[in-house]
Amino acid sequence: MGKSRARRFRGNPFSPTGPGQRRDGDGGPEEEPAAAELLEKLQHPSAEVREYACASISKLLQQKHVIPAFLQRDVVRCLGPLLMDHSLAVRETAAGALRNLSACGGFEVCDDMVTKDIMTPLVALLKECSTGLDANQLSPKKCREMNKNYIEDIANEAINLLWNVCECNNTAVSIFNKEGCLEAVLHYMKKFTTNVDLAISVANCLQAVTEDNPDLLSSFNASAQQVLETVMLCPESTMKHILLRTLIAGTIWNIKDTIPPGSLGSMVNAILKIFSESLAIDAGETIIRMKEAEKNRLKLAAEAETEEDMSDVIDNCVLSDDDDMEEIPKGRVRKENDISDLLPSDKWELKEVTALLMAQQTALEIIVNMCCSEDPSDDEWEELSSSDESDLFMENSYNEGGGLLMSPLCLSDEVNSAFLNNLIPKKILEKTAFPNSVALDICMHNPSWKPLIKKLNAVQCRALTCLHSILLVSDVDCLGGASALQSLAQHLSQLVFSKMGILLQRWLLQKSPEELPTDTEFLEAVTSALRALLQTMASKNISQQCMTPEQLLALCEAGIHSSNVSVRVNVVSILGISGSVLAKGQDTAETLKMIGKFLLEVAMKEPSLVVAGEALDALFDVFADGKEAEKAAVQIKLLPALKEFQPVFKMRMRKEGKGHYSTDQLCVLDNVKMNLRRFIAYQETLGKTPT
Repeated sequence: MGKSRARRFRGNPFSPTGPGQRRDGDGGPEEEPAAAELLEKLQHPSAEVREYACASISKLLQQKHVIPAFLQRDVVRCLGPLLMDHSLAVRETAAGALRNLSACGGFEVCDDMVTKDIMTPLVALLKECSTGLDANQLSPKKCREMNKNYIEDIANEAINLLWNVCECNNTAVSIFNKEGCLEAVLHYMKKFTTNVDLAISVANCLQAVTEDNPDLLSSFNASAQQVLETVMLCPESTMKHILLRTLIAGTIWNIKDTIPPGSLGSMVNAILKIFSESLAIDAGETIIRMKEAEKNRLKLAAEAETEEDMSDVIDNCVLSDDDDMEEIPKGRVRKENDISDLLPSDKWELKEVTALLMAQQTALEIIVNMCCSEDPSDDEWEELSSSDESDLFMENSYNEGGGLLMSPLCLSDEVNSAFLNNLIPKKILEKTAFPNSVALDICMHNPSWKPLIKKLNAVQCRALTCLHSILLVSDVDCLGGASALQSLAQHLSQLVFSKMGILLQRWLLQKSPEELPTDTEFLEAVTSALRALLQTMASKNISQQCMTPEQLLALCEAGIHSSNVSVRVNVVSILGISGSVLAKGQDTAETLKMIGKFLLEVAMKEPSLVVAGEALDALFDVFADGKEAEKAAVQIKLLPALKEFQPVFKMRMRKEGKGHYSTDQLCVLDNVKMNLRRFIAYQETLGKTPT
């Protein structure tokens, strides 16, 4: 909830087997002898054998269960020296294997790679490739035959490896800074007009190394900034170029402290203009259009191949019977052990759609960071959920401490103005809708396109997280006024009910929520957004009519059984916000009784203290004031229940607090404990007051 920064996506792994050929279910103990044999072949005097071994290792490393067998045999130190092998083909496949190891192995493996000094040969390789990038005089005959630029392809694998380890390991970032890698990396970026794939890899790496890295800022001189600005102004309209511009815009945001104050407004506007252009594209329609383009391309290719085969038959009929003459079909020569035909095939339509979705997800992630960049730390942001200020006596408890615990959230004038100028809130709202059903059907029935479903869902979740952040930092007028917020509440309610129904049904069938992990991510995002919206509406006394009391309780009943703590916290908070609004109305005592009983049960039975504390906070909100609330509190015996529960809550905090919860969470729970004591005293005062 809040500023929890989404982890950056990674590029596709180097795949010498081509897409769709990974054998994730294969492997086992029999893979260990294979690992030993392949690692031994890395020392073979033949470059082709070393290349083949690297490619085979790269293929195996895409299967996570195989990685331990290679790590036990010190695969990093075996492959590292091959980054500087005399053979360019070996360098490329070795870099690809290490890239897969870093991408599929995760944080611990990346830490291990840095510990085993992978950065030394990697930095040397990057600098050497940068020096030879323009000359490209090292290309062998094979390079000319395949029309292949080995220097750029090696650089692409090396940059992806650098990106992965720098994203996971601070030591790698420090080495990047000290070794002056920025100059070499920016030199690769200059190839964006002829090699956009390399430029995208560089942009991903730059975005990772510039994030929270003040030591690197001094390296971004006028020349370096000019390179980035040139890419941002690139007029190409392909989806890959849109992704490239989006990533560079994110990098420039990361180094905004190097921008002169007088240029900050125009810089922010330029960044958000790029994001707006990316988000304006309908991904569903793009999938439909690109799938049709792929169909037509494959049809033409099949027809051309048929004509070529017919031509071969005719040619064979008129060949001489001379035994010394052998006809070799053009384009079909392949040396033994050559893996060139195993490299990924060109699926440009699928790559274009993938690039678009990555661009949109990245833009949304950066917008979230733009909303949060000047605000409290991540841990503090989590605690903005505290609803203590809802009650008068709780407001006083804050004021006794010399003011609010945190400064109010707000956007800078530059960002707020650029948001509105580029219609960012509107574009974000459009992305919160469920993906196009026709596009989903296309993806579902085409194996190579099926991974796009996860990316479509990721964009929707990022949009909801973005909406949540904007709701926290924008005022009502910037969001379109009361009517716009009411429409938005209706929209979010429809989204959440569509998924909550599935969750409740799954719970009733006693199936694990982990079966559909994307549901959990979606529910956390949509309930966070709905919670922030209802809180905004309540603070401005805007009527909330997006759910009936029955729907509200059904939502909470489903959400409280989620395996995700944040979802449970959100639905409890939503119930508290809505209940506090109902408490101000007429004839709402019966509904308030149901809300009170639900919240009491959660507070007393919830295994997570964080959720239990949120339920108590919600009770404080709902029963803080109003005749209907007083009536309902008496009927559900709220005061005796809380007095009985108070020592239990204190005991749970003593036993479960330390070691299970962070310092910030314990601070909030201490605040809840104090407010529970005050709320009980407040309720006792009400009981003594004559009606």
